[in-house]
Amino acid sequence: MTIYTLEQLQTQIAENSQNWRPLVLTNGCFDLLHIGHLRYLQQAKSLGRSLIVGINSDRSVRNLKPNRPIVPEAQRAELVMGLKPVDGVVIFDSITAIPLIETLQPDIYAKGGDYTPETLPEMPAVRACGCRLELIQMEVATSTSGIINKILGDRLR
Repeated sequence: MTIYTLEQLQTQIAENSQNWRPLVLTNGCFDLLHIGHLRYLQQAKSLGRSLIVGINSDRSVRNLKPNRPIVPEAQRAELVMGLKPVDGVVIFDSITAIPLIETLQPDIYAKGGDYTPETLPEMPAVRACGCRLELIQMEVATSTSGIINKILGDRLR
């Protein structure tokens, strides 16, 4: 279980594909880990032999969400890497996971069930690499934004 560069991960998979495939790839900010994240990653891992999680860099999170991230990228990556279902983590700097999909050529690309193939920006890359899209329904209606809003709301009382 390691935090990889994209190049290291690509080499590891190419040299030891039997240990990695079928490879599941997912990605996200993973700012303020919560039970929804854990259950999502458990379900994603159940789809294949190994699970790689792409963590948005601090810069890409700032482009996606105002006033975020709360936890720096290295800490977010280490926390996710410490979760049992995760076999590898890579920090990426783009807004979408398209470069990860194109480079790693996963067998399965997993995303939360709040997406559809029509709303998923990575869908053209998923189709181009021939991997399967799996949309995972969230078991627990928890979100980092909801946690932040609750904290801020409680502070204002």
